[in-house]
Amino acid sequence: MKAIYARKYGGPEVLVLQNVEKPTPKPNEVLVKICAASLNAADFEILRGAWTSRFLSPLKPKHRIPGSDVAGIVEAVGEEVAELQPGDEIVGDLFMYGHGAFAEYVCATEKAFTKKSRHMTFEEAATYPQAAIIALQALRGKKKIEPGHKVLINGGGGGMGTFGIQIAKFYGAEVTGVDSARKLEMMQSIGADYVIDYREEDFTKRGQNYDVIVDTVAKRSLAEYKRVLNPGGLFVMVGGSRSAIFQAAFLGPYHSRDGEKHLGLNVWSKPYNKEDMGFLEELFETGAVVPVIDKRYPLSEVPEALRYLEEGLALGKVVITMNGKDA
Repeated sequence: MKAIYARKYGGPEVLVLQNVEKPTPKPNEVLVKICAASLNAADFEILRGAWTSRFLSPLKPKHRIPGSDVAGIVEAVGEEVAELQPGDEIVGDLFMYGHGAFAEYVCATEKAFTKKSRHMTFEEAATYPQAAIIALQALRGKKKIEPGHKVLINGGGGGMGTFGIQIAKFYGAEVTGVDSARKLEMMQSIGADYVIDYREEDFTKRGQNYDVIVDTVAKRSLAEYKRVLNPGGLFVMVGGSRSAIFQAAFLGPYHSRDGEKHLGLNVWSKPYNKEDMGFLEELFETGAVVPVIDKRYPLSEVPEALRYLEEGLALGKVVITMNGKDA
């Protein structure tokens, strides 16, 4: 089978398309023929050797075939598999189960997958596992969003942000999306009440406070976020610089000690939350939350797709489709 293979840590240039042995499922695994996958910021962070990756495997990537968000068709199952069978259309997250989405086939435990909604295409389904679930968990975690609450999504034009805007609107919030100028119109089209070009205006200095701030590209100090939170407000960081992650993880409790405002780092409730995925499929079927897909690339062009995503140009999600022909 063909797969994108990481020879070493580095940028997209270290990736090659090559033939590798088609996997065989273990007793508790399913073999999936991949129809679509999607990119996440974690893909290029791991590829470049984020400290969490190098701690586990300092010299070369532990998982040579990257990619985590996947949708496809079950081709074979191990004898211990109880919930899935050949022919089932599935969606899943391989982040905790060896990665491997950028390939024609993958084997993983059935815990990594759920059956796909028949109303979703494979490309649509592949956008959900990380971006949509993390956005949902961040927005309905410690603070229940009520109609009229002011919610700000920084990085609102990216994959996670576009889901976040729609989920916040579903709960009745007044939503502000922050991103580059080229993404403002798109954010408005999916429900953002207000949009801010971060190059022209700093949302922490415009005199507006918020009940919930979700930041997918955090770079500021916690004190800056705290300044623009309403009493009882919540700041959740779901992505950002190393210094911002450190602050959110270790200094968040200090800044939240008075109980008036809460600041911290979003932590997944479980590796692949099947209940949350089911809820998001219901929102998809009603039209309340639908994926924004910017570009589609064939498997052979994963390096180009990662460059595009890393440059911050994507309006929503970037999808890898197996429908194209690769040499």
